[in-house]
Amino acid sequence: MRNPEIKVVGGGIAGLMTAISLARRGAKVELIDRWEPGHARASSSDYNRVIRAIHGRDHFYTKWARDARLRWLELEEETGAKLYYECGALILATEGHCDWEDNTCETFTELGVPHQLYQPQDITTFFPQFDASDISYGIYEPEAGMIMAHRALIAGVALFKRLGGTLRRGRVTTDADEHPMLDGKRLEADLIVIATGPWMADMFPRTVKPLSTIVGVNVLYHSTPDGSDLFDQERMPCWIDHGQGSFGLPSVEGSGVKAAVVIPDKIDLDNDERLIKQKMLSRTRQYIDKRLPGLTGERVVDSKFNQIILTPDTHFIIDFHPQHDNVLLAGGCSGHLFKHGPVFGEFAAGVAMRDFGTPGRFKLGARRKLSPAESPSGR
Repeated sequence: MRNPEIKVVGGGIAGLMTAISLARRGAKVELIDRWEPGHARASSSDYNRVIRAIHGRDHFYTKWARDARLRWLELEEETGAKLYYECGALILATEGHCDWEDNTCETFTELGVPHQLYQPQDITTFFPQFDASDISYGIYEPEAGMIMAHRALIAGVALFKRLGGTLRRGRVTTDADEHPMLDGKRLEADLIVIATGPWMADMFPRTVKPLSTIVGVNVLYHSTPDGSDLFDQERMPCWIDHGQGSFGLPSVEGSGVKAAVVIPDKIDLDNDERLIKQKMLSRTRQYIDKRLPGLTGERVVDSKFNQIILTPDTHFIIDFHPQHDNVLLAGGCSGHLFKHGPVFGEFAAGVAMRDFGTPGRFKLGARRKLSPAESPSGR
């Protein structure tokens, strides 16, 4: 196709970055979303997201994450917005539950990813914020950090417009044949890209829903101690604590320390309030008291409720609909898409323009749940 007319449905990180990549290719691109760009319901909402290369034994995503870091730096330069803080990432490996971390060490060594292994006493020396008494070892990745997620969406939309893209507010559904519909009429274009995150499952009950699960993640922001900068991003890394099912980010731009205990929560995407449950507040406080004792007694100052679509193997979806050869489905974030955003968008655009095919890992169809040793996300 030369100068095709393309509709991209869904203005989160997957849709936006795909739309930007298509616009750079000279396509006439319209980005459609139900709400204003950066809206609070989006899976891509929240202030910040971790970017790190740790993906177990999976070289593909590790290379993507390394490439994405450079792309985020380029986008930061192009947009003039502060999008990336390189505060590093600390992976805490729990004795008896560290296949993912062990495999990552091998992958990092094989691919030349900068990293440092820390014994528990080293962790508390370099990063006194953490209690590492129950940790086997740590992996510190210095060329990692956080993306300012909401700002990235707003800056990305402005860039998309400068590239000639247009925005449209509207709700896209599907008919009985799973063809996209807008305002009661079939959506028509040379190419339609569907990147609606968790909403993709209900839009495609035959194609996407059988290989996906929608879960909610409760995220809390904690105040830092009076007069202390110990928990700011200049002195503290992001962290992943698989043994406790948790992750977090240091305070940046006054946000407070972000922490989540990942216990999947059910959500009705269109009807449920985006509110944190009391039991999750208590569970996260217990975790903070254990892992970050210097924050004991500090108050929660903000919260976010994010929802994600999980595939059994946690691989993304980038594939054409089996009955509509101009409809490309792009998403299946499985909780680790945001950091890959610029690379994901460029790859999805390449598949959309048929520059290359879809790898097996991204195809629609039957998928199996992977063990933590196999999984790129460790889940």
